[in-house]
Amino acid sequence: MARYRGPKSKIARKFGEPIFGPSKALQNKSYPPGQHGRGRRKKLSEFAIQLAEKQKAKYTYGLLEKQFANVFNKASRKSGITGEILLQLLESRLDNTIYRLGIASTRRAARQLVLHKHIMVNGRIVNIPSYSLRNNDVVSVRERSKSLELISNSLASKAIKTFSWLEWNNTDYTGKFLNPPDREEIPENIKEQLIVELYSK
Repeated sequence: MARYRGPKSKIARKFGEPIFGPSKALQNKSYPPGQHGRGRRKKLSEFAIQLAEKQKAKYTYGLLEKQFANVFNKASRKSGITGEILLQLLESRLDNTIYRLGIASTRRAARQLVLHKHIMVNGRIVNIPSYSLRNNDVVSVRERSKSLELISNSLASKAIKTFSWLEWNNTDYTGKFLNPPDREEIPENIKEQLIVELYSK
């Protein structure tokens, strides 16, 4: 299945944020990549700013161009604030929820767990990372997968970080997706209105 395979540190430096998790390159080189990274850069156009925001959201959630466009189209068909619904749909993805629960340390690792059939939803194996969770869906780790080093290390090292739309039971490795989060609850630094304006052109 297609996914981004390029250099992660360059993407983090491009946006000035740890898109793929903590990055030493971002700390050591706090300027954009390329031979002109340290030089004066021309003022960005409105389109360039909107495009960069869309790219940042796309890389953050690990989607390719067509996948992201499909999610936006789905959000635009729903009633409500399109930008907020877009982020809610992205947060409702199974791979993102696995990451938020702390079962995996990165979204890329979460995607791998789902693809390799280590994750269940409501007692059934689901191997589709983009699977959209609904209210009160129960996400759990397969019994035989609970001893995986990747999972145990992630849960052991995760900081105490809870999200109001998720519940986690560390005893039996199960979590519950209560409801899509409100915009102010989503920690990602994304200006979703710029993305809406880009697709509205």
